[in-house]
Amino acid sequence: MVNIATVSMTGFASRHGGTEGWDWDWDIRSVNGKGLDLRLRLPDWIAGLEQAVRAEAGGVIRRGNVTISLKIVRTAGGEAPRVNAQGLAAALAAIAQATEAAGRQGIELARPSAVDVLAMRGVTEQGADIAEDEAARLLPALMDDLGAALTEFDAMRRAEGQAIGQVIAAQVDRIADLTEAAAAAAEARRPAAEQALKDNLARILAGATEADADRVAQELALLAVKSDVAEELDRLRAHVAAARGHLADTGAVGRKLDFLMQEFLREANTLCSKSGHAALTAIGLDLKHVIDQMREQVQNVE
Repeated sequence: MVNIATVSMTGFASRHGGTEGWDWDWDIRSVNGKGLDLRLRLPDWIAGLEQAVRAEAGGVIRRGNVTISLKIVRTAGGEAPRVNAQGLAAALAAIAQATEAAGRQGIELARPSAVDVLAMRGVTEQGADIAEDEAARLLPALMDDLGAALTEFDAMRRAEGQAIGQVIAAQVDRIADLTEAAAAAAEARRPAAEQALKDNLARILAGATEADADRVAQELALLAVKSDVAEELDRLRAHVAAARGHLADTGAVGRKLDFLMQEFLREANTLCSKSGHAALTAIGLDLKHVIDQMREQVQNVE
């Protein structure tokens, strides 16, 4: 039984926190991606926050399109944020431009709320009169809550990754079974294949009185090699072993599995092209079907 350690690239976590005079909310979301694309929506008046968030997130997340947002406000009794008129105008213009561009492509964007607009960079001046030492005191508390949110986020991705890994493991088992069925079908077709070669040889020799026996033997040997699928079966078995090893690996294995899918499909295609036998061809087509299904699952793995 394979020990599953795969991690999903899809995840979500949120966390509310606060300290004297401040409340905040962290929000972490991720979807599939080819690499790590980390997008941060953070207030720009807390020195060192962006660098700290990137370092903390990079220690947990290796791959995916990830958005980390922080909304922070003063609590009752504190100074209310002030709207920067120029910043607000720029934000609204950007929203209008994005909405218009999406509309031209037939895409309808959700309307942002006032809270969303106020959270955009440059719209408010909440930190304008905040002393540097106050902002510095906020940073450790914010990072503590981010660490807890990242722990929840990672737990969700691992739980989903475990489920995905179980599906992939079952598909790998199916490929292993089909590989052995293909080996049995290839062995079963051997007498018929040998007889076909003998019949072909007899027809050639009967129609060519001066046929070069060595040349004929070479051509028939070449045909026999072209129909031999032992090498493809061996490689399929090796790929099955590699896939099981990747599923048990605690690192980021999504790209390795994705590459392995190409290799699986290459062998299945070659098996079909060499088959010349209905049963073996049917098994090859089943292999391709399972591999295509597995490739869809692998796209979700970190």
